[in-house]
Amino acid sequence: MKKFTLLMLFLCFGLTAMAQIEIGLQVSPTIASNRFIAEDVYQFNKESNKLRLGVGVIADYFFAQNYAFSTGVMYRSKGSEISYRYTRQDGGGTTTTSGQDDISLQYVELPLSLKLFTNEVAPGTIIYFQVGGSLNTKVAAQVNDRKVIDGEKVIKRFNIFEVDALLGTGVEFQLGESTKLLAGLTYHRGLTNIDDYYKDLLGDKNIAVKNNSVSIDFGIKF
Repeated sequence: MKKFTLLMLFLCFGLTAMAQIEIGLQVSPTIASNRFIAEDVYQFNKESNKLRLGVGVIADYFFAQNYAFSTGVMYRSKGSEISYRYTRQDGGGTTTTSGQDDISLQYVELPLSLKLFTNEVAPGTIIYFQVGGSLNTKVAAQVNDRKVIDGEKVIKRFNIFEVDALLGTGVEFQLGESTKLLAGLTYHRGLTNIDDYYKDLLGDKNIAVKNNSVSIDFGIKF
């Protein structure tokens, strides 16, 4: 057992020594929106996209020359302006429930993805493709620029965790022996419901609101 443990430790240290880790900083202006899973009768609409921002640390762990496991920690804003309108018939006549909300959410994200790199397409220039997802934790929330509505903290109405898929591409430019600049475009598609408020308000457990966003990524790696 001791020999097996020593062998595993030796292999781990060997792989770590052979692997190359590039760590950097990234800023991502983001066009954020929301999409809905709901019947047409509720008339959910995206009123406008919102310009949000993501900032954080990224790390690319190369396990082969052109392949890397990419992760990091990002602080990202999401959410947009949405509206809904539902008219129901009951014994007392017609009741209409409607509203328009400007949703602003902040998450700490843990991206988990695979990056595929080309060989040089020009001197010091390579193209990458990225696919994976991220695990996100809500840290702040506002609706219509308010943190408290009717005596209740807005942050409580949104789900704590979110999972999304990401798909991106970009270019890296070699500046020196170990410094690179990057520019890219990434699509983030929310996979989980962010808000149970509307399903409770409208009385339909099948209603879901999810995040969507496209980010323009700028960064530097060391």
